[in-house]
Amino acid sequence: MNTNTDIKKTVREKYAEIANQSKEQNLSSCCGATGCGGDEVYNIMADDYSKLEGYNPDADLGLGCGLPTEFARIKEGDIVIDLGSGAGNDAFIARRFVGTKGKVIGVDFTEPMIRRARENAEKLGLNNVEFRLGDIEDMPVTANKADVIVSNCVLNLVPNKHKVFSEIYRVLKPGGHFSISDIVLEGPLPAKWKEIAELYAGCVSGAIQKKQYLSIIEEAGFKNISLQKDKTVIIPDEILANYLHADEIAEYKKGETRIASITVYAEKPGKDERNCCEPGSGCC
Repeated sequence: MNTNTDIKKTVREKYAEIANQSKEQNLSSCCGATGCGGDEVYNIMADDYSKLEGYNPDADLGLGCGLPTEFARIKEGDIVIDLGSGAGNDAFIARRFVGTKGKVIGVDFTEPMIRRARENAEKLGLNNVEFRLGDIEDMPVTANKADVIVSNCVLNLVPNKHKVFSEIYRVLKPGGHFSISDIVLEGPLPAKWKEIAELYAGCVSGAIQKKQYLSIIEEAGFKNISLQKDKTVIIPDEILANYLHADEIAEYKKGETRIASITVYAEKPGKDERNCCEPGSGCC
């Protein structure tokens, strides 16, 4: 996977396959990627949504790595956008907060996921939850639209993270904010993992360093950046054994690499103070 196009193709193919799997199949693998192995159902990344009001089991594919909607400070009447909305799990939780006066828009670039989410919304009879097919690096949403943006274990899969956070800034209203759960690293990731498609679609190999991740958010112009959650992710030996030899696993374990699930909060200033050039110039 040498180009952004190759990476996107891999992720799209994997998540199209995942859309047709059960939650049980996804939980027994690497964040939903098939072929990770292990007979025991072991949910590596995701937190438990089942006790949250608005939870819909049909929309929960076990693909998340946090509970961003729980931290997102969503109010009644808000317009919320869920990036990489999958089968609609976070969107339906967000709908509980916005009520009938608000709106939730899910964006996903995998057609089978969009179909499944729309089917779930129809079953629930929700007329203010919408799912749009599109790339979150170029969102099918007008500027200054959203009060809140959420995303759950998706941005680590996107090759151009600068572009995504630039899009988030564009789409948020002045004074709006986001709460995003994602996978990040502290320390070097074994080079071999970068070439493994299953682990890429499984949220690990696409992750970047935590400091770099937070720096990208700051560079995009966001303020009041804070970590709402920071949890170490432990990958079981039976899954690592599908990709690494015993000596490689031992080397990884004694190394300084930490895989973490974080939930980040940040706000778009009420006034743009980024010293940009004229609109349309491409400076910001």
